[in-house]
Amino acid sequence: MAWSIAEVARFSGVTSRTLRHYHAIGLLEPARVAANGRRYYEQEHLLRLQQILLLRDLGLSLAVVGEVLAQRGGQDVIEVLARHKEWLVREQLRLGRLIRTVETTITKLREGGEMSPEKVFAGFEHNQYEAEARERWGDAAVDASYERMRGWSAADAEQARTGYPRVHEGLAALKAKGVAVTELSVKELIQLHYEVTCLFWTPTRAAYQGLGQLYVDDERFRQSIGDELVTYLRDAMTVYADNNLDS
Repeated sequence: MAWSIAEVARFSGVTSRTLRHYHAIGLLEPARVAANGRRYYEQEHLLRLQQILLLRDLGLSLAVVGEVLAQRGGQDVIEVLARHKEWLVREQLRLGRLIRTVETTITKLREGGEMSPEKVFAGFEHNQYEAEARERWGDAAVDASYERMRGWSAADAEQARTGYPRVHEGLAALKAKGVAVTELSVKELIQLHYEVTCLFWTPTRAAYQGLGQLYVDDERFRQSIGDELVTYLRDAMTVYADNNLDS
């Protein structure tokens, strides 16, 4: 069974122009091209498009998406999709808790009732490291970070919320394939990691490398990032800092 480019565009939300561009750069070849130039896609091409969209959602460029797909086998695709599903489920649960909190607040306000402090803030994620950060780096540095956060756009806030998990998920897929930390695909994910970090503070070369080492040394970060991934992340951050950041 095959679907025309117009049908695939309608199903996926990807424009026909974008699909033609993917074809032109060799990222998504159609099953066949009719005499009139119309492209047709089969099931395997729809699955490849799904992978492309998932990788793009992780912040990878088209060039790196092509590189990652070229390195994958069928089993790797399943594993990567499973990890992405786990992340989406966690996000769904977190958003569900927030929705319930907001719904409860609306109901209470309409009824003229009051909510306990615990219910007002139910579902919100709290910065468990703030007290330690104030002790280690001082109130001025932490307050400056919060001041920077107050200037965030909606896009900044979304990137701050999802950026690090996207980096970790993308790096896990590359590490599983044995991709060296010096490769472009890794560099692009670390670029995203650095951009997310800069939403809070702007590290120098030494500070960014120190952050990577902190991930390795601190058991809490090792647990949240993963023992199998944290050293790979540290090494990639070190390479990125050496090549891109000032001392």
